[in-house]
Amino acid sequence: MTIDDVNQQFGNDAEKLVEWALEQGGLPIVTTNFRPFEAVILHMVATLKPDVPVVWMDSGYNTPATYQFADEVTQKLGLNRFIFVPKRTRAHREAVEGDVPGLDDPRHDAFTAEVKLEPFERAIREMAPTVWFTALRASDTQHRAQMQPVSVNSDGLIKVAPLLHWSSKDLYEYLVKHDLPNNFDYFDPTKGEETRECGLHLAH
Repeated sequence: MTIDDVNQQFGNDAEKLVEWALEQGGLPIVTTNFRPFEAVILHMVATLKPDVPVVWMDSGYNTPATYQFADEVTQKLGLNRFIFVPKRTRAHREAVEGDVPGLDDPRHDAFTAEVKLEPFERAIREMAPTVWFTALRASDTQHRAQMQPVSVNSDGLIKVAPLLHWSSKDLYEYLVKHDLPNNFDYFDPTKGEETRECGLHLAH
């Protein structure tokens, strides 16, 4: 079955898509930032594979609510969580360079690389997954609206976005159905605005 076949057959059935991806063998991982509705992807995958590694790139700039939610949902679902952090602490970086640079600041790209992209690339390198589950949604950005639920990166990593076509209403109803917590206070310092593409899509 080709990737096009998989997208056609399972692209609108998130649970079936997760089942298919887990049958591909190797090591699957789920990446999360514990933003609103993240409990959906975590529950959906962990229900079928309880020991699946859940990889969190903690920038150090999350809200208190996000840290509390991360621990709550990790405990509730018994997640096998792995945390990757920048090589400098937030306190160290701010002491030397000050607050988060704005989007129009020439230093912003270096900031994003330090607190998000480098930890992510290190996580992929160290864990060497064969399947990568992500909660990306088509409504997030124009780039994501053009994605397919399943794609394969140039290095053979299978990227699976089961919730790509889900609405906020779909996600909310799933949370209610499964009695899952949610996070209503989330901030990503690398984006500056909600719709900015973060770069964690390994398009190369």
